[in-house]
Amino acid sequence: MKLHQKAIRAWTMYDWGNSAFATTIMAAVLPVYYTSVAASGLAPNIATAYWGFTSSISALLAAIISPILGAVADIRGSKKSFLTIFMLLGVTATALLYFIQSGDWLLASIFFIFGNIGFAGSLVYYDALLPHVARPEEMDQVSSRGYAMGYIGGGILLAVNLVMIMVLPELVPGLDAGLMTRLSFVTVSIWWLVFTLPLLLNVKEPPRRFEEGEDISKPVAASFRRLGKTFREIRRYRDLSMGLLAFWVYANGIGTIIVMATAYGTELGFGQTTLIGTLLMVQFLAAPFAILFGRLAKKIGTKKAIYISLIIYSLIAISAYFLYQEWQFWVLGVAVASVQGGSQALSRSLIGKMMPRSKSAEFYGFFSVFEKFASILGPFLFGVVSTIMGHSRLSIVSLIIFFGLGIYLLTRVNVEKGVEVAQAEEQAMVN
Repeated sequence: MKLHQKAIRAWTMYDWGNSAFATTIMAAVLPVYYTSVAASGLAPNIATAYWGFTSSISALLAAIISPILGAVADIRGSKKSFLTIFMLLGVTATALLYFIQSGDWLLASIFFIFGNIGFAGSLVYYDALLPHVARPEEMDQVSSRGYAMGYIGGGILLAVNLVMIMVLPELVPGLDAGLMTRLSFVTVSIWWLVFTLPLLLNVKEPPRRFEEGEDISKPVAASFRRLGKTFREIRRYRDLSMGLLAFWVYANGIGTIIVMATAYGTELGFGQTTLIGTLLMVQFLAAPFAILFGRLAKKIGTKKAIYISLIIYSLIAISAYFLYQEWQFWVLGVAVASVQGGSQALSRSLIGKMMPRSKSAEFYGFFSVFEKFASILGPFLFGVVSTIMGHSRLSIVSLIIFFGLGIYLLTRVNVEKGVEVAQAEEQAMVN
């Protein structure tokens, strides 16, 4: 029991470590440094466009390779090894951002692309370890603990980095904010690496299993055959497939709120203190709420808990239409924090319950694809409505389409049947 709990704690610490990349590199610091320093020789709209292209390219590449390398890891029995490789890629690329100076936008794009591939790729194998670390009845709570640790860990280092960049140069004469910004990239790299060590030391590599008669002498070729077989027999995984589709739909709404919240607040004229302060508040409040949603799922079921989170998201989207004062932005931030971690954590565990454990990396690779492409349709709809209407108030309301359709599709998922299919396939596998 002690070893089991130790493995769970070690697994959640990886979320604590890698989430620093999501907060400091993806969300808060690098985007500003890229557009204002690395791309300083470009027109502002071109710099912003290049950052968008860079983000899209990295997400697309990660989405393409995730299922393939996930299947390879399953066949080779090397989930931890692949996690380590992608983690080291991300850590190295992040550290190299320290050398980015004025005008180095192309080099910054290259480093970020490799860093984001390392980040996203490692998460496939991290997620794939969940069904092996947690018992079936623990998956909701363990997944929620992972997200909670991620919000706290990422939030702590982001707060430290913001102090380094915004406060220390004011207190220490001659201290350059640009240098502090570049040092913040190095802190992310170190933080990520150090908090990966507990997982590497305390989580066992799951044994590989394969279908009887399956040729695994050439793992890469075998992975393509396995992926092809999965696609051909997708009807066998009806409930898992419907769950992934439902997740993709409502994740468009969730992702758009996360990505566009700061831009929406800026359009409404809210100050940087409110925008950055709300971002930090959400990071820390989301952690306990993620734990609470894990407990709620244990009492009422995973699907019902997700329904509640999506209904709250719908109310947030409607309320945002009537947003005029900065204090209202803070209140909506609390509402977002109450469901952001829980909805993501329970989606991960719900999908995990319906996949064969021995194919967890393959199927979490597909989950990663759906997650990456969930950031396409929502922002596009937001932009179209904003362009037509001349403001973004109706854009944010339009996101209830994703939440409503997501709830409907989720009602079509029979989790118990999906679990039975996964267990039957797992029993047919051999060592």
